[in-house]
Amino acid sequence: MLGRGPGFATANEAALKFKETCNIQAESYSAAEVMHGPVAIVKPGYPVLGLAARDAAEASVADMTHKLSTQGALAFLTSDRPGAARALPFVNTGHSLTDPLALIVSFYAFVEALSRHRGLDPDVPPALKKVTETL
Repeated sequence: MLGRGPGFATANEAALKFKETCNIQAESYSAAEVMHGPVAIVKPGYPVLGLAARDAAEASVADMTHKLSTQGALAFLTSDRPGAARALPFVNTGHSLTDPLALIVSFYAFVEALSRHRGLDPDVPPALKKVTETL
């Protein structure tokens, strides 16, 4: 999962939802930092999801997702500038601070469907205790 700026929080949340509802290992990285080590695990067919909001960081997320795609990654991007990555539909809210919110809302529907497709119940994640007790 790639993001940057306010969109990095969206990438963090998306990676968390992959883990807790789909039992899929996912990590999030800033598009500005992924070349400092994490890129080493990206091999042909490795899935990459770039969550780009319409803000000053969009070019960075788009460029990095495109770069990883040219290295063989199976890359998807929420931007009109996908380059070699596959473009995903997104809602352009017209504001850089609300775009990341629209991205995560549409991702929730996707991750719910994926969880159910994998035979899991996203409302009852097997390793997540939804109630926290403070003693």
